[in-house]
Amino acid sequence: MQHSTGAVSGLETLAGYPNEQTWLEARETSGCILCGGPLEAQAQNLFDTRFGLPGRYEARRCLHCSLEQIFPVPSPEKLKSIYESHYNFGGEKNTLYTRLRERFLFSFLNRIWARLDGDISFQLLRGAGRLLDIGCNEGRNLRIYARNGFQAEGLELNETAAAEARRAGFIVHTCLLDKFDPADRFDAILLSNVLEHALDPKQMLLDVQRILARGGQLCISCPNSGSWLRTVFGGWWINWHVPFHISHFSAETLRKLLEDTGYSRIEIRQITPSLWLAQSFISRCFASEGKKTRQLRNPFLTVFLMLFARFVLFPALWFGNRIGRGDCLLASASKP
Repeated sequence: MQHSTGAVSGLETLAGYPNEQTWLEARETSGCILCGGPLEAQAQNLFDTRFGLPGRYEARRCLHCSLEQIFPVPSPEKLKSIYESHYNFGGEKNTLYTRLRERFLFSFLNRIWARLDGDISFQLLRGAGRLLDIGCNEGRNLRIYARNGFQAEGLELNETAAAEARRAGFIVHTCLLDKFDPADRFDAILLSNVLEHALDPKQMLLDVQRILARGGQLCISCPNSGSWLRTVFGGWWINWHVPFHISHFSAETLRKLLEDTGYSRIEIRQITPSLWLAQSFISRCFASEGKKTRQLRNPFLTVFLMLFARFVLFPALWFGNRIGRGDCLLASASKP
């Protein structure tokens, strides 16, 4: 049940802009964050269903490249502030939620569940060589990647989370991705629920390719803008996640972006994690504007709904994936 911080996803300085208001005015007139094309509204009155942050947003689709993005796009200054205060690991330990999560994550049951439900964090990925987990948070998954044979390292801006991962024995870099220049290239790089947080997803993929070894593998998981759950739950779809999710990719826009940034052997498939369905249901039942949805951290309610989704609603999940409307995109690509 990992949520990547997205903290390395484009929190650049306001270079060229004297203040946040100037940034927002520039974003309002600049169009699509990928191609600069004009935008049309797809969804309105979206609000934060997780933490209760103030503000309402729209989802807008580019008329040229079809990428969807939120509007208004938050400034890097605002994103940095809300990540630090609401989203990143802050040292939570020994709560019922974290104890149960820890026991499950490192049990054989988690490996069975990942095969059954879908592996959005690439915990079943096995191999050798150097692996970089971008947005590794406090390093829970680094322990799994190391167990699977990799020399696992992390990239994480949250110093509190990075320190926790280092105490577990891992190398964790705390710099922006565009400033990261390792001496040796990586054989595998993971963007597990990170790309959608980027203010400049194209530049993120270019930076990843720069530090990826020739023939190295990039693995991406992100929400699918064509998901049937988005249609069912409307503004309570958990993956709107405003204002943190900047971009919303379809299989087509993600493939095109990977091609445009020079990747090869691109494979994209779809799954619908039961956790995401459970969270959308909890959001629909309990979320209200301006209030934190505490039920999302209720392990018993979450597990019950996950089991119900996987074993009772599995025909709907399977069919949605087959027709290209799964909730999650899983992409794999290589550096030529």
